[in-house]
Amino acid sequence: MDIQALHAEFLQSNGIVTDTRKVEKDQLFFSLKGDNFNGNEFAGKAIENGASFAIIDEAKYKVSNRYILVPDVLSCLQELAQFHRTYLKIPIIAITGTNGKTTSKELIRSVLQVKYKVGYTRGNLNNHIGVPLTLLSFNQNTEIGVVEMGANHINEIAILCKIARPDYGIITNIGKAHLEGFGSFEGVINAKCELYNYLKDNEKTIFINADDNILMERSKGLVRIKYGKDKIYFCHADFIEASPFLIIKWNGQLVKSQLVGEYNFNNVLLAICIGNYFKVDETDISKAISAYKPENNRSQLSKTDKNTLIIDAYNANPSSMELSILNFSNIKDENKLLILGDMFELGSASTNEHQKIIELILKKGFRNVFLVGKHFFSLKNNFNTPFEYFENADILIQYLVDNEITRKTILLKASRGIQLEKIIPYL
Repeated sequence: MDIQALHAEFLQSNGIVTDTRKVEKDQLFFSLKGDNFNGNEFAGKAIENGASFAIIDEAKYKVSNRYILVPDVLSCLQELAQFHRTYLKIPIIAITGTNGKTTSKELIRSVLQVKYKVGYTRGNLNNHIGVPLTLLSFNQNTEIGVVEMGANHINEIAILCKIARPDYGIITNIGKAHLEGFGSFEGVINAKCELYNYLKDNEKTIFINADDNILMERSKGLVRIKYGKDKIYFCHADFIEASPFLIIKWNGQLVKSQLVGEYNFNNVLLAICIGNYFKVDETDISKAISAYKPENNRSQLSKTDKNTLIIDAYNANPSSMELSILNFSNIKDENKLLILGDMFELGSASTNEHQKIIELILKKGFRNVFLVGKHFFSLKNNFNTPFEYFENADILIQYLVDNEITRKTILLKASRGIQLEKIIPYL
């Protein structure tokens, strides 16, 4: 079956599924493979559970005409997504970056959906499997697509661009993340700018933070819609405060968000810029920004019976960790507690980057600090500090059971693997 014929079956189906536990009637099951599983082995179960067809790449599993044999299931999924994207003929906005891409994507979606039917990346479906699934979730009612792209190795963004074929692109920023996979900070820059390369080669447009020197330098020759603090830009605004919620002034009006931290200024302004570009009413843009409430442990403020929590524990890297600490230092509160966890995927730079974080904490005058994870714990004797060190979140939980923390404003920041969210019920 060629890709056009498969697409015809897809249009008649109830969508795509890759997990037999989630199969709904008349879906297409793609038998993807992983390090520890072979999706071909579950194709029969998918058919039993109601799938109309199972796409497989091992001939021995083809036991009827409801099994579609292809050379490689993942490649087939990607090719189908690319074909569907072309079939829909809608504008696609691609977004990547070291920090803020998911928050920015959600803000953009919130603003655009005031006026348009928006398809967008849900959850963390932003890789070589997630992007095709995102595109295949769009239908003939979709008017604009917002596609998040993640990467931790060179050439991944380039591959995703070939699948999604974006008309517009955004790099939120470029910081020190996934250094282990990219090799260096320059490697991070080159990887993220694969999006710019695609857009330049195809004469497409970018939205760009014109206050970011790296992005401005690497985007020369592109069609640029600029946003930032300077009045000469297409979209500009002033920072008002973030104590803790971010408030900015745009077009003479105060835009009040439910996002914690000045570091969200550019994320909010980007969403405003895109809304303005796509002619969403200014009042509706402001209302959409104000109504957006972060979740999934990203820039959230939570008040418990004991404490006030600033939860930003979905992910962490040296760039985002530094911004969070600096923002927290500006919050006026005498009873602050920093709870920071390890940053992952830093390779040979890990020890140095964790040391820099401790040095920054000391420089900003924090004394009430909990550091969690093996990387921070290994530095316990390198500094003469009053800090508490814990090898993992479970040990910290036991400490909190024995030593109740109350009447504090607490920042929680760590890489997802530390599972810092586990301690929230004890705060």
